[in-house]
Order: sequence, then structure tokens, then C-alpha cells
Amino acid sequence: MRFLVTGGAGFLGAALANKLVADGHTVLVLDDLSSGDASRLQPEAQFTQGDINNIPLLWSLLADVDCVYHLAARVSVAESILHPQAYNAVNVGGTVSLMEAMRDTGVRRVVFTSSGAVYGRLPTQPVHENDTPNPDSPYAVSKWAAEQYIHTIGQLWDIETVALRIFNAYGPNQNLPVSHAPVIPRFLHQALTGGSVVLYGGGQQTRDFIYVADVVAALAAAATARDVNRQVINIGSGVETSVAQLVALIEQVTGEHVNQLINQQKVGGVPRLVADISRAQQLLGFRPLVNLESGLQLTVRGDGRFRKS
Repeated sequence: MRFLVTGGAGFLGAALANKLVADGHTVLVLDDLSSGDASRLQPEAQFTQGDINNIPLLWSLLADVDCVYHLAARVSVAESILHPQAYNAVNVGGTVSLMEAMRDTGVRRVVFTSSGAVYGRLPTQPVHENDTPNPDSPYAVSKWAAEQYIHTIGQLWDIETVALRIFNAYGPNQNLPVSHAPVIPRFLHQALTGGSVVLYGGGQQTRDFIYVADVVAALAAAATARDVNRQVINIGSGVETSVAQLVALIEQVTGEHVNQLINQQKVGGVPRLVADISRAQQLLGFRPLVNLESGLQLTVRGDGRFRKS
């Protein structure tokens, strides 16, 4: 098959693009490199640097494409609170631009990477796709709005659409920005450099951590799965892990004592979030294969930043 992966030089996008290349597909990648790194990509991936809102560029890339994976997005919750307009322009506006260009070029399926963040604070866990989202950040709002756009436009223009709500993905070579880094690479870095981790509210808030290879397997399945049109599908491990439990596992995997700073004055986001993955199991044949302990070991071994000298 012939695929376009937008945001394909990012953490998840590059892992997906490289898997598709390894499986023998033709893979085109679009990324503006605002946070991506084209060196992550296998040489066979055809890389183009550009803006997701550049519709003429999208026209040129979409010729004869069978399916688009739409991962291009800004992804920091904290940054979105400071810059909501920019998040709307890329995450929502960019999605609409892509759908217009797909209509114009006759591409008939898009797999959109949404986020478990759209659920926000819900009283009942695990969260199911039929639960009404309660987004608590501009990032989460932008992902939910983009879901509505792809499904509505897809219905109007006869484009097959499926949105995968990805929970807390992690793995080797995940971005580690100076501020607002994802929790697993941040905690691993602190553990292996003698730093401290801050546990807000005592670290009792829970999350659903999913290893990158399991996410890629779900994405790959979504390109050809039947009966997924207009569906929203949770992609997580289905296992609820507290931040305090995560720290204990990191200590176990690295053999390092992690200095913990408890901040009871600030909450660390929603108190609980874990995915009901029954729909993914039914529609995609999805089975997460890597538990958190094994995933942390693979991350440490596979990422040069975390190897001891």
C-alpha cells in the first residue's frame, strides 16, 4: 500500500513510518520538524518538510495514496494552556486542511491519532468510548474537535475515518524537552542522573501507560480493518498505574534510588485515567504485548540517553 504519515518524524510517527517501511509499503512522511527529527526515519521513507496547513503541498503528496495516518499536532497540555490559538491552528485547522486535500485528491481513508486526554476528569474508570468527554485543556479540546471534524467531513465527502485515542505512550527516543517533558522519559532521566522527581499530590493519580510498539501495532491494523468507519477506539494497556507505582518500577528497572519530592499543594492533572480497550480488541484484534516493567527495560536498553556510562 501507499501511505502518507503526517507528523511522521515525531516519536510515534517515525515508529509507525519505519514499521510500514519494514512491512514493504511505500511511505511518504510530512513533518514541519518543530518537534520531529527526520534522522529517526529509515532511508526508504520519503520525507518532506512542510506545514500541515499547506494544501497545495498536501495535494502533491496525496496522489495515489491509499490511506493517511494523521499524527501532525502540537502535543503539550501545559503549552496549550499558554498558546491555545496555536494549538487550534495546527490541531484543528491542520486536520480540516488535510480533509479538504483528501477530498480533492480522492483519498478514501484516514486514521487519526486522538488522545485519551479528551476524557478529562470522569467519575467512572476505565473510560469507554461511549463516555462523554470532559476535556480540561486546549490540547484535549483540539483533539476532540478534530475527531468531530474528521467524522463529519468524512460522512459528507465519503471518506472512511477512524480515530484512535492514544493514552500515555512511551518508549525509546521519546522527546525530552526542557519543560513539560512526558513523565516516563523525564523520570528515567532524573533517576539515572541523580536528580529528583516531583510527585504532585503524593503520586496517587493514575495513568494508562502503553508501549510504543503496541501503539504502532494498533495503528497498522486500523489501515485495513473492517467495520471501523466513523469509530473512536481507545488504545491503551488497560492497566491502571499510579505515578508512585511508576517510580517504584523505575527504581527496580534501573537499580537506582529515586529521590522523591512530595508536593501536596498541586494536583498532577486528573486523578484517574485508564482505558477500556474492549472495542480495540473487537475491531482491531488489539492485544497489548508489552507490560510496563518490560517496556521500561526496553526503553532503557534502546535509548542511548538512559545508558550508564
